[in-house]
Amino acid sequence: MNRGLVKLSVGEKIGYGLGDTAANFIFQTILVFQLAFYTDTFGISAAAAGTLFLVVRFSDAITDPIMGIIADRTNTRWGKFRPYILVSALPFGIMAFLTFTTPDFGPTGKLIWAYVTYTLMMAVYTVNNLPYSALSGVMTGDMGERTSLSSYRFVFAMLAAFLIQVLALPMVSYFGKGDDAVGYRITIGIFGAAAVVLFVITFFSTKERIVPDPSQKTSIRQDLKDLTKNGPWIAMFFLTLFTFITLALRGGVMYYYFRYYLSAEHLQAFMDGLPAALDFFVRLSGGEPVAVLFSLFNGFGLTMTIVGILFSKSLAVRFGKRNVFIGGLGLTTLITAVFYVIPDTAVGEAFLMEGVRQLAYGFTIPLLWAMMADVADFSEWKNHRRATGIVFSAVVFGLKAGLGFGGAIGGWVLSMYGYIPNATQTAEALLGIRMTASVYPAIFFAVSFACLFFYKIDLRTELQIADELAARREAALAPQSAS
Repeated sequence: MNRGLVKLSVGEKIGYGLGDTAANFIFQTILVFQLAFYTDTFGISAAAAGTLFLVVRFSDAITDPIMGIIADRTNTRWGKFRPYILVSALPFGIMAFLTFTTPDFGPTGKLIWAYVTYTLMMAVYTVNNLPYSALSGVMTGDMGERTSLSSYRFVFAMLAAFLIQVLALPMVSYFGKGDDAVGYRITIGIFGAAAVVLFVITFFSTKERIVPDPSQKTSIRQDLKDLTKNGPWIAMFFLTLFTFITLALRGGVMYYYFRYYLSAEHLQAFMDGLPAALDFFVRLSGGEPVAVLFSLFNGFGLTMTIVGILFSKSLAVRFGKRNVFIGGLGLTTLITAVFYVIPDTAVGEAFLMEGVRQLAYGFTIPLLWAMMADVADFSEWKNHRRATGIVFSAVVFGLKAGLGFGGAIGGWVLSMYGYIPNATQTAEALLGIRMTASVYPAIFFAVSFACLFFYKIDLRTELQIADELAARREAALAPQSAS
């Protein structure tokens, strides 16, 4: 039996996918609600929140590579990466709860609280999510199975995103009963507790199968040097950085888009036209049009994302991961820009365009992490040394740096255009919200799109790498089997 090219059971794929459900209970809350939470509920300015997001990223520049180095050198009976998913589960839930807690402090005390809790939460995220992401690279060496595994992962991630983006605001309204600070605390407490349970399930339902050659010598300096010579890794790092700048920038402003840009009169009319089947959801949200329609907007978009994810594997097998990524991201870029021309009265058109945009983006979602596992294989193929953790750590840093830069840019842009929390916005502030929902993220998506042309692992190269590495692993195991 070829121990590298193993086929994974559906149960193991589901178990792995539940780990991203857990992570996205928190990640999606950060992506969509944290800027609005800090400005409109917690009580700090958009500029201060933007600076906070950026400053915390500097700590990640240190912690992420260190975590990758540590994970690569970890050896336990449970593997290199799975133990970290287990030990970080409870701290992850606790820090998420504290990050969305509003203490009764003055302005300086609140800012200190925000810096401390957000920094610690991102540190725990590193300990948890970097090994979790790297785990996909050692569960199987079959590149088709990796794409399938990533598809399972992101279907479950999108289910979490659906729950957060559809239910979070109604839950805040329901539990807070007019006090959003209480509502956020209870809502995130519930999702944080669920995340802890799901991380434990992931630990017990997965298995690591690919291990470095026992004769491989470990060298931190060599690991880092290998990265600088790994062209596909460099392309993926910048692709991840600019993609997540875009996601954080646009994701953080869409609540403002609904609350301030779209016409209140037309939001009310659109809500009044919803089918009777949604009456319960409307009541749960307190009948507030922004909460109802923003949640449904996210839910519709995520439904289309899941449809795109379901087609991702078959498209990638036929055309190659890179080519599908290029097509999906190019279309996403164009549709994102189209949001600029949507008038404030066109609520239905905004829903329609978001559905098409999310469908196109859905094709790309599983491919990012499947391609990253391929990059780890590429490094082993070229250098005869495997360092899965350090390869993934740099990309997780790119992800978090993107979140930080995107959140910072969003906060600074709103401040530059004159945004004032919980007030009627000026025409200039509305323009800033509109631009941040369309043109600015489209520019960053376009840069991500360009990065893909520097990624040289095409379908033929994928197959060559998989076959040659499988042969090497079999040859390395043969002497052990004979003895």
